[in-house]
Amino acid sequence: MKNLKIEIKWALIFSVMSLLWMLLEKLFGLHGKNIDHHLYLTNLFYIPAIWVLVLALKDKKKNFHSGTMSYGQGLVSGIVLSIFIALLAPLVQWLISYVISPEYFPNVIKRSVELGYFKTTAEAEANFNYGNYAIKSTVFILIFGILTSAIAMIFIRSKQSKGSSIQ
Repeated sequence: MKNLKIEIKWALIFSVMSLLWMLLEKLFGLHGKNIDHHLYLTNLFYIPAIWVLVLALKDKKKNFHSGTMSYGQGLVSGIVLSIFIALLAPLVQWLISYVISPEYFPNVIKRSVELGYFKTTAEAEANFNYGNYAIKSTVFILIFGILTSAIAMIFIRSKQSKGSSIQ
């Protein structure tokens, strides 16, 4: 468990950051009066999400691997981190859906029907609900976290020097 301490810490940090991001979205009206902009502005979340994942990998390199981490070690750490974040995702989504912004689903359902994204309220309700979002966020963070880790580790990994046995 000691060797997973850093991943657990950063999974919690990522989850808190996600909650704070949703609180900001709500405060800026993206779950209500400015919901038409939500589809586009919510994608800005990728910036802090990538940043936190990179910081986690750098923390693992510095504080667990003593500054020397191979691509494979970092990728494994990123996968483990992504799994921990994914395990927390349904709870995070529940807090978003029922505590932070319970009005989001009714608002987005109504607006998506008005704009013609869905023909009926029932179709929109089938898409915009806690269960669907909990599943989507869990699967998405696994894919996103693993891909981000795979790319980030190209830059974070310790570089091999001539005569070095670092992998």
